[in-house]
Amino acid sequence: MFILGLTGSVGMGKSATAKMFAEEGVPVSDADAVVHRLYEGEAVAPIEAAFPGTTAGGKVDRMKLGERVIGQPEEMRRLEAIVHPLVAAARDAFLAAAERSGAPVAVLDIPLLYETGGDTLCDAVVVVSAPPEMQRERVLARPGMTEAKFTAILVKQTPDAEKRARADFVVDTSQGFDVARAQVRDILVKVATMPKRRS
Repeated sequence: MFILGLTGSVGMGKSATAKMFAEEGVPVSDADAVVHRLYEGEAVAPIEAAFPGTTAGGKVDRMKLGERVIGQPEEMRRLEAIVHPLVAAARDAFLAAAERSGAPVAVLDIPLLYETGGDTLCDAVVVVSAPPEMQRERVLARPGMTEAKFTAILVKQTPDAEKRARADFVVDTSQGFDVARAQVRDILVKVATMPKRRS
């Protein structure tokens, strides 16, 4: 089975592109959705133990947890030590199920793919991109988004130009969904004959 990594900076259209892969029948694992599930399941008890008062009603209170860890590198590392192994286990279970189902390709949708070294798990990487002014417009249109928040998110992400330079494929979402969907289909045709890169 060929593993495609899917990534892209905030506001580039990565979620829409992930949906296009799913519509083509490709199993897609969404790392953000996995974390959301964990924050309502098996991560709750260890997070409450490490950060008392950050859970309520059997769920992690993301606001409270954020207040405890954002800007605190030591606390952030403690949180990652809890969450990362659970995310890795969920990813491995997803890949095993996709393999069992006979899927020729599976997609790992990971926002911080390059930042976390997740690209080493993939045979090829797809970066979703759009011009900076379009990205900015999309992100600032989101409810509760501010210039400061947008800047803070960008600082944590590998620059788009660097991602594009490292990518095997780029999906450009600036020309509308039909063009992007054609690019997704084209990628699936190409990976069918590409060698696997994972060691």
